[in-house]
Amino acid sequence: MQTSDSLREQSDELEALLSRCDLLVSPDEMQATYDRLAGEINRQLAGHLPVVLAVMNGGLVSAGQIVPRLNFPLELSYLHASRYRGATSGGALKWLAQPDIELAGRQVLLIDDILDEGYTLAAVREWCLDAGAARVWIAVATDKQHDRKVSGLEPDFRGMPVPDRYIFGEGMDYHGHFRNLSGIHALPEGG
Repeated sequence: MQTSDSLREQSDELEALLSRCDLLVSPDEMQATYDRLAGEINRQLAGHLPVVLAVMNGGLVSAGQIVPRLNFPLELSYLHASRYRGATSGGALKWLAQPDIELAGRQVLLIDDILDEGYTLAAVREWCLDAGAARVWIAVATDKQHDRKVSGLEPDFRGMPVPDRYIFGEGMDYHGHFRNLSGIHALPEGG
């Protein structure tokens, strides 16, 4: 168990780290991104009574920003899955929480914080299709720019492009911390 002194010390260290980090995307730019994403989703999914699933943990913040901007009836839930790392292909999902809404025959919108490599997101999409979803749409608040993505995985609604750096904020974390920060922050280049 950590003491209050050790927690205070850890908090001070995290604050010091944050002061050295770069702000890559401002909070205002992210709000404009959420507005744009919601507008695109409104145009595509209005009238379809979709199931909207926040992909936990990171997608909680993105869903919390996007869903209130959607102006049509929908059903909302969440899922929490991780993919076993180290597998070269077809790694199994480890489910921490499955959606509590029937997906068969439904339009499903997955909302996540980032498209990085996309292995977990691709596996979740396939799981939804196997559960009978008529179509699975993907919305990501950020899209990391690199060439290591899962082949064939493209978001339907793409947020802010971000560089291939260790980033956090807007749902993304630094060792479990800083998901709550507005804007996209990055560790200093070179360490």
